[in-house]
Amino acid sequence: MGESTDRAGGISMKLGVFTVLYQNLAFEDMLDKICEMGIEAIELGTGNYPGNSHCNPDELLENPEKIKAFQRAIESRGLTISALSCHGNPLHPNKKFAAESHEVWRKTVLLAERLGVSVINGFSGCPGDHPNAKYPNWVTCSWPPEYLEVLEWQWNEVVIPYWKEEAKFAELHGVNQIAFEMHPGFVVYNPETLLKLREHVGPSIGANFDPSHLVWQGIDPVEAIKKLGRENAIFHFHAKDTYLDKANIRVNGVLDTKHYSKILDRSWTFRSVGYGHGEKVWKDIVSALRAIGYDYVLSIEHEDMLASIDEGLSKAVSLLKGILFKETLTEMWWA
Repeated sequence: MGESTDRAGGISMKLGVFTVLYQNLAFEDMLDKICEMGIEAIELGTGNYPGNSHCNPDELLENPEKIKAFQRAIESRGLTISALSCHGNPLHPNKKFAAESHEVWRKTVLLAERLGVSVINGFSGCPGDHPNAKYPNWVTCSWPPEYLEVLEWQWNEVVIPYWKEEAKFAELHGVNQIAFEMHPGFVVYNPETLLKLREHVGPSIGANFDPSHLVWQGIDPVEAIKKLGRENAIFHFHAKDTYLDKANIRVNGVLDTKHYSKILDRSWTFRSVGYGHGEKVWKDIVSALRAIGYDYVLSIEHEDMLASIDEGLSKAVSLLKGILFKETLTEMWWA
């Protein structure tokens, strides 16, 4: 993944799913269900916000036989694991919350090593505004000037030191792709902040590229893919869409704190693939991924208030199956 973009052959993408949407199903029942839908790869939650209903590091790390059975269940169905996901906030000013997120992250690294998985998805985290803060403070503007002071303290005293240490830990255990979801509310929320952390920590920092969190900020996903792709900084991809309610945006802008259920009143809403942006937009996204040499998984994440889990996922699968290129590139015979 992420090699030279001028080569021929080798660039093929797989369709995957983030299995938390079927967290109420038993592990093997979930595997059977997604296989029937033609999915080729699974992204597994290991704790923190995604939960660990299908992949509990404590249970697996303590029992080599369980790990073998776990792997057999996946491989016997022709599936692969695209990533382990432990989205949390290890930088949270609440020490207990931070410690729990950190512990899950560390155990996820150890489990990834045992399973031979090189990609771990998560959030960069967000500290408070000083060492004794109670809640995270996501800075979104540069004035009044104290906001810049908060931002400088967060990055230099908390964010960079933490991830420098954790990148070393991950590398010791064979994990060289720490894939951050660029998500508002955390210090890494767009390509610029992702590349800032990568510059300070090293090339093991990259993106779990989820366009749904970018488009409502006004970011063009194709241009963001090109920007990060030139740096070989896209490690994983979430296929999730966002509907932009332009009428509400014209009145109130894109910053919106109303609950996700207030669909008619919000400026934007998460949707199944194809219900926020049309097929042409998704074709452009897939084409941009192919152009940068991304040859890994598009993992569908279902968070749609207007579609059931089964129907929302099946519609996303149907659209993406018709868009993904499966055959390897050929030589450019026309030029």
